Amino acid sequence: MPDAPPANQRTLAGAATISGRGLFTGEPVTATLRPAEPDTGFVFVRTDLPGAKPVPGRVEYVVSKPRHTALQRGEAVIETTEHCLSGLVGMGVDNAVIELDAPELPSGDGSATPFVEAVAAAGVVEQPAPRRPLVITEPITVRDGDAMIAAMPTAGDGMDLLYDLDYGEDAPIGRQIHAYTLESETYRARIAPARTFAMRHEAEAMRDQGLFEHVSLKDVLVIGEHGPIENAYRFDDEPVRHKLLDLIGDLALVGRPIRGRILASKSGHALNQRLARALIDLDRAETHSGDHLPAPAMDIRQIMRLLPHRYPMVLVDRVLEMDGDRRAVGIKNVSVNEPFFQGHYPGSPIMPGVLIVEAMSQLSGLMLSQKLERTGKVAVLLSLDKVKIRRPVVPGDQLVMESECIRATTRFGDVDCRAFVAGKLVAQARVRFMMVDAEQD
Repeated sequence: MPDAPPANQRTLAGAATISGRGLFTGEPVTATLRPAEPDTGFVFVRTDLPGAKPVPGRVEYVVSKPRHTALQRGEAVIETTEHCLSGLVGMGVDNAVIELDAPELPSGDGSATPFVEAVAAAGVVEQPAPRRPLVITEPITVRDGDAMIAAMPTAGDGMDLLYDLDYGEDAPIGRQIHAYTLESETYRARIAPARTFAMRHEAEAMRDQGLFEHVSLKDVLVIGEHGPIENAYRFDDEPVRHKLLDLIGDLALVGRPIRGRILASKSGHALNQRLARALIDLDRAETHSGDHLPAPAMDIRQIMRLLPHRYPMVLVDRVLEMDGDRRAVGIKNVSVNEPFFQGHYPGSPIMPGVLIVEAMSQLSGLMLSQKLERTGKVAVLLSLDKVKIRRPVVPGDQLVMESECIRATTRFGDVDCRAFVAGKLVAQARVRFMMVDAEQD
């Protein structure tokens, strides 16, 4: 039986460095893993981009890239995070800063072993703060065609995983199923050494696109009709073990340890990321519902002192969380008495999408107003981008809004906004503001 997960958070005892080249970019890179304070999670820092903001290892910062997981905040891009994050989580680390001097983490041999060995060399220490696992309380399933990944409650204290790899009868890899319970010692031996792989036709297609010209068949696991080409498996079922390695790394983007059972079939990075978002949405819905509402960071009287808006245009009822001018969470309780429901639409009332965007913008303005340099200034909308209204908002709903600062100066702000109802994403937008004196029109 694996040991129970540690009760307290853990970080590195010292720094450890890994050098190599990025798998996709081919660029030389040095990555340094460093200790971090409790509740930091995993944070990436591009040391080659002076002034660039750190990139949290959270699913909110994922950008779509084929065959790997990438993060972006402003100009800072972090490519191929999954092996590093998997190695950290697999070794029981909760908090770490990962510095790198290029866009992509070193690929090593395509496994998580280089990161695991770096963690082992640095050592791991317990911190004076309890772990806060995300406990799966109800089943969640996400699908894409015949690919599926599900999360379910479990009686255990950790994370149990099962992956079903099946490329079909004609594939050079037969069906492989592997079950695993996350634990640091077994991870190091059973999961970390499993390397990334590609079918021969996939590798040839990527070569034709100019990718992977810096690696040979002895450096990567390319599988042909009769097995690995100019290489050999480390395990008979190495491909499915690597799928578990990737899954652990992608689910690290939840930002907290997971307690539950994960079942995956044919899933890849995009589907893994969707499950991470779904888990966060479920946890947010439970945290921000009913009696679980935390004490407000800002009540309506404080909001009215900062916002220039008045009835009927005040669309933030309460600010639940306010992390300086970096992140804010607020709510708008949508009542049937809202004046806009009289005409939108009388027989089927739906909150106008433009007002959902306005509510997110008001929360963002409150957040940007937190800096001392901006006292007495108002955030005025400059532009909107990537606006999506995904679900209707109706009377009785509670709109839970999140604002995350991408870039801010004393005069301008660039903010990523999302709004949820019962944990479901209903709207999102990127909003840019200019700060002006409050007395200006």
